[in-house]
Amino acid sequence: MINPTSITHQLNPFPWYATMRASQPVAFDPARQSWNVFRYEDVLRVLSDYTNFSSQLRRGPAQAATPDQPLATSLINTDPPRHRQLRTLVTQAFTPRSVEALAPRITTIVHELLDTVASTGRMDIIHDLGYPLPVIVIAELLGVPSADRERFKHWSDAIVATPPPGSPGNNAHGTAQREMGTYFVQMIEQRRNSPGDDLISALLKAQIEGEHLSVQELLGFCALLLVAGNETTTNLIGNALLCFTDHPGSWEQLRADRTLLPAAIEEVLRYRSPVQSMFRVAAQDTLIGDQQIPAGSFMVSWIGSGNHDEAQFPEPETFKLDRQPNRHLAFGQGVHFCLGAPLARLEARIALDLLLDRFESIERVPDTVLVPLPSSIVYGVESLPVTFEAA
Repeated sequence: MINPTSITHQLNPFPWYATMRASQPVAFDPARQSWNVFRYEDVLRVLSDYTNFSSQLRRGPAQAATPDQPLATSLINTDPPRHRQLRTLVTQAFTPRSVEALAPRITTIVHELLDTVASTGRMDIIHDLGYPLPVIVIAELLGVPSADRERFKHWSDAIVATPPPGSPGNNAHGTAQREMGTYFVQMIEQRRNSPGDDLISALLKAQIEGEHLSVQELLGFCALLLVAGNETTTNLIGNALLCFTDHPGSWEQLRADRTLLPAAIEEVLRYRSPVQSMFRVAAQDTLIGDQQIPAGSFMVSWIGSGNHDEAQFPEPETFKLDRQPNRHLAFGQGVHFCLGAPLARLEARIALDLLLDRFESIERVPDTVLVPLPSSIVYGVESLPVTFEAA
C-alpha cells in the first residue's frame, strides 16, 4: 500500500483511493497491521454493522477512571447497549431545537471574528474564522473559559494526528490526552462543587438506570465534544473555501442564489470530507467481498474513498454545488452517526452565509503553499490565506 500519510497523499488522496477501489478494495496493510476498505458499500457496512465491527478498540475489562485516556470510554469507543444509554443522555443537548437555539450566538461570534479583519482586505480562513468559531461554541456549551481555546486547539490537533490503532504511538498524542484529561477532571470537580448552566453540570446530574456517570465517562464526553466539535467544523469551513476558490464561479453562483448553500455544504462534506477514515475492530471472523477478516483485526474504513466511489456518485471527481442525491458518509453511519452533525452544519451554514453577505469576492492568495494537517484521520489545511472585496 502507498503511504497515505505522505504530504502528497494528504493533500490529494483521491487518485490513490481510486486505484485501491479498482485493484484492492479490501486490502491488508502489513506496516500498520490493519485491514482497509475503500468501496462505498464496504465502508458503509464497516461503519454501521457494530455486531461484526466493534468500536471498542481496546478489548478487555473497563479501564479505571484516569485522565490519561479521556477518550477510552467515550461514545466513539463504546458499543451498544452502553453506547445507546450514553448517547441518550448527551443527545438532549443536541436536539434540533436546542442546536437551532444556538444560531443567534453563533451569528454574533462570526460577525465579531469577521469585524476584526474586514478593513484589511485579507484573512486566514483557518486562523481567523474556522478554528476560533467552533472552539468558542464548544467552550461555552461546556462552561469552560474561551481564553483556553489555544490549549484546546493544541490538544485536539495532537490527538487527531495519532497513528491508526496497531501502529506505534507518539509522545505528543499521549501528552495531549493527559493534559486534556487533567484539565477536565478539574472542571468536573469545580462543577460538582458549584454547578452552573452548562453541559458538564447537566451530565453530573444525569443518571443511567439510577446510576450517575463515572468520572471516566464524563471525561469521555468532554474530550469527544472538544476534539470532534473542533476539528469537524474547522475543516468543514476551511475545505468549503478550498472548494469554492478551486472552482471559479462557485462564489458568484452562491451569492446569486443562496438556496444553493445547503446542497453546497453537503457537496463539500462529500468532496473534501473533514473525516477521511474511521477505525473499527473485527468482533468475529467475517467476510468482506472475498477476503476473510480474522476476529481481532483492526479495520480502517476509508470514508474519503467511499465518498468518491463512482458506483455511488456520478462523476465523483467533479465538484457540483447542487449534487442530488448526495448520500455521503462524512458524518459516519448507523448508531455512531456523528452526534454533532447538526451543530457542524449550522456553524458552517452561518459562517458561509455571512461571508457571502459581507464579501463580494474572495480569492486564495497567489502562490500559497498549502500545508496539510498531519493526519490520516482528518482532512484539512493548516492555513488558508485569502483576499476579499467587501460587499
